[in-house]
Amino acid sequence: MITRIWQGWTSPENADVYENLLKQEIFPGIQAMELDGLQGFELLRRPHGEEVEFMTVYSFDDGDSFRSMTG
Repeated sequence: MITRIWQGWTSPENADVYENLLKQEIFPGIQAMELDGLQGFELLRRPHGEEVEFMTVYSFDDGDSFRSMTG
């Protein structure tokens, strides 16, 4: 299994908008690609100092599956 972790930060004022963008547009767009070997993804959110940190964790069967998403 291959795991890809992506991190992003935003202000507390924009955190809900950012989370909704990920959940309502980005993740459904990735699912619509029907990538072979994509096992799933997870969204993590936490306050971090004066910002809010987001982490997305994508799981793939193997390196070939991972490259089908990243190119």
